[in-house]
Parts: sequence; structure tokens; C-alpha cells
Amino acid sequence: MRFVLCMALLVLAGSAVAQVDLVGEWSGLRHEDQVERGPGPEIGDFTGLPLNEAGRRRGLSWSASLLTVPEHQCSPHPANYGAMHGDLRIWKEVDPQSLETVAWHLLHESYNRFRVVYMDGRPRPGDDERHTWQGFSTGRWVGNALEITTTDMKESRIRRNGVEHSDEAVLVEFLTRHGDILTFISILEDPHTLEEPFIHTRNFVFDTSQVMRPYPCRGTVEIDRPRGVIPHYLPGENPFVEAFQKNHGIPPEAALGGAATTLPEYRDRLRDLLNTGEPQ
Repeated sequence: MRFVLCMALLVLAGSAVAQVDLVGEWSGLRHEDQVERGPGPEIGDFTGLPLNEAGRRRGLSWSASLLTVPEHQCSPHPANYGAMHGDLRIWKEVDPQSLETVAWHLLHESYNRFRVVYMDGRPRPGDDERHTWQGFSTGRWVGNALEITTTDMKESRIRRNGVEHSDEAVLVEFLTRHGDILTFISILEDPHTLEEPFIHTRNFVFDTSQVMRPYPCRGTVEIDRPRGVIPHYLPGENPFVEAFQKNHGIPPEAALGGAATTLPEYRDRLRDLLNTGEPQ
């Protein structure tokens, strides 16, 4: 019995030591994913994304003019895309009696998006509950990484050129700190738009001088668009897709993504496409 008790105490002590301090101001590294963190990707650039046919078709039907529709102008970045943009602030909520961490709070500068990661074991919302942009997140420590599982997100962007996930997507993130570097490892699963999980990493650097400011967004009404018209393209009618492929010399098969295109060995296939001009 004494041996079992000692082992249990060692496990608990090890778990406590493994937890790292994530609290602070974290500045995004703009040179990483510069397109995503800056101007946004070109129309038809689905490279590096394990899209299935449904996800690809949805992306090809997207029109940038959709952003002129008032209800689309100030829609915030979802949880899975949020770490791409701006800076980050993290703090924790502590129970005053037990001193246990009840929740972690994350504030992303872009659109001032607040996320709450519950650590108290509360159940997830029911199937009929309303989905939100940031979804519902629960966390647990795995070694020195905070594992965050997020569900109940609205359907929203994977990339800012029409590639979107469904409202049944599940996001698993591992958040860990090494000195002054904070790393997000995100794994997005969505059987409706992705052939396999989309895995991505993003880094932030600790910044004691960082100042987070309000992010106001006010929509405007476009008077030139006919009432009731929602900008989109029917299959095969998006005129900007081929422009991206021609401007960068990327074969259509590679430009339109897919699980196979994300693997290192796809370089051999790409070389064959470029040398033979094989039709897509």
C-alpha cells in the first residue's frame, strides 16, 4: 500500500512539474506563413492542403466579392485560423479555494477574439447548442504541452481564399513553451472537406513590451450589388484560378491540393508533370 501511495505521489509530482507557464504577451513571427499572416493567399492557391473533392469544389466557387456582403465583412477568424494573425495574450483563471487552474484564456489581437480553454472537466455542449466562431475548448496537460480540443465551431476558413471547414470539424492543438518561444501545433480534422488531418505549426515570441489594442470593425453597404445577390462562381467559371497556376508555373493538379500533394515524394510527380506537360 505504501509503495502504491508513493508511486501515485511521484506521478502527481511529475505531472505538476511538467506544466509550463504560458502566461504572458506573445508576439507573432510575421516571417512564418507571411501570406496567411499578411495580405492573404491568391485565388486558387490550395497548395499544401489535403483537400477532398468537396472541399476543393467549395473553394473554387468562392468569390472575393463575398467580403462586400455586410454580414461577411466583420466575421472573425475561427479558432483554427486565429493563430495565423496578430499577437497573443494568455492568462489563467484560478479557483481561489483549491488554487487549481479552472481555465486558460487566450486573446488574439486580430478581431479581438477571446478563447476559453476549460480545465475543470465540464461536458461539451449538446448537439442542439449553437456553434460559435471559437467553438468550445477543453484542455489537459500532456507532458509539458497543453492539449486543447475544440469542437462546435461555425463553418469557416482554413485559408482566406474560399477553403473552409464544416461545422463538424474537430481541432486538436498542442501548446508548449521553450524559453521565450511559444509553439502551436494544430491538427484539424474534417471528413467533409479534408482527405486527412491538416497539421500546422505556428510560433510566437515572448514580448514584455507588447500592447494589445481594440480591433474595431465596421461594415459598409455596397450599393452596386443587386439586392439579394450573393457573389459566387458556378463550377468551371472562376476566372482567377488559372491565373495563379500560370503566373507561378504550377500544374493544376498541384495547385488544387490533395493529400498526395503534401508529401515529399510528390516532388517526383511534380517533376514529371512539368517535364512532360501531362494534361490534368
